[in-house]
Amino acid sequence: MAAGPDDGIYVHGLWLDGARWDAAGGYLADAQPGVMYAPLPVIHFKPAAHYSPPEEQYQCPLYKTSVRAGVLSTTGQSTNFVLCVGLPAAPGTTSDTWVLQGVALLCMLNS
Repeated sequence: MAAGPDDGIYVHGLWLDGARWDAAGGYLADAQPGVMYAPLPVIHFKPAAHYSPPEEQYQCPLYKTSVRAGVLSTTGQSTNFVLCVGLPAAPGTTSDTWVLQGVALLCMLNS
């Protein structure tokens, strides 16, 4: 990807905490045993007015660091929280599955 997209941006370098990306299926899947962090492929963020996320996608929180806490800003959200990213979930799972597993995206790892 030498050139950027016509609309939006490509983001590379995000990490999944508590899950992995199944490249063959194109969805969020259970983490491999013993693997804490798994790389996420390049994501194309494309702006949309009045966006409503699909119900079948897990709205995965994206944090700056693996410390999922931060100082509360004037908006009432953590300063470590960036945004939610809609990720397709593995067949037979729901958003509740991934919430209970504590799955999140990270911009950087502590190690």
